[in-house]
Amino acid sequence: MIKEGKYIYCIICAEHDRYFKTGGVGNRGDEVQTIGHEDLSMVVSSHPLTKINVNRENMLTHEKIIEVVMKEYDSVLPLRFGTIASSAEEIRNLLDRRYSEFKNILWDVKHKIELGVKGLWTNIDAIFNEIVEENIEIKRAKEMIQQEECKENVQLKMEVGKLVYKALQKKKRKETQNIIEQLQGVFADIKLNKTVSDETFMNAAFLVDKGREKEFDNIMDDLGDKYRNKIMFKYAGPLPAFNFTNIVMHPEAWER
Repeated sequence: MIKEGKYIYCIICAEHDRYFKTGGVGNRGDEVQTIGHEDLSMVVSSHPLTKINVNRENMLTHEKIIEVVMKEYDSVLPLRFGTIASSAEEIRNLLDRRYSEFKNILWDVKHKIELGVKGLWTNIDAIFNEIVEENIEIKRAKEMIQQEECKENVQLKMEVGKLVYKALQKKKRKETQNIIEQLQGVFADIKLNKTVSDETFMNAAFLVDKGREKEFDNIMDDLGDKYRNKIMFKYAGPLPAFNFTNIVMHPEAWER
């Protein structure tokens, strides 16, 4: 028989036991509740001590439960999907050993939310044309490739590709910095994540005080209007502060 463990969603400041009206990860209808030590608690539900299925339903349930908790608590430390402990006692021991660490992080994100912003160029061909016009070395190399005797020059084409890639990364950084400067003063912290396509020049997470969320929204609306012919923004939030709470909880390390 497979032993039952405790799937962990987040950490909050709560002295009394709490129960949330939602089912846990695993689609079994497990009750979501807190397990605490002093004034710290983890929000958990029962789950077999087996590998957790990484699917859309489970991941959405994980996020939904954290969002439910966020509606009631000013500070929430979200944990990564798939974090599970062997027992309630193991959770209490962890909260005891790392009490000061968790309290400090909770204080850092108190009354704050995460807002995600992705910036995408709407016409990547126009961006590449700008790169060529702005870079004499690239422009000359491309002109050489257009010459009949150089069309099969693979080495030259590879060198041009490297130059264009380097110039594109520089242009991404410059465009990102331009957007950040226009949001300066509204956010408390920022995390720049990797971009996965040529079109995406910015993939940022902003830590914003809840009282300034509307101000941030308004600036994003203005930026959308200002750059509507060049940039499309993908704006997400409010979200739990995943990018600003780097909590690692590998069960094998809990006993140290």
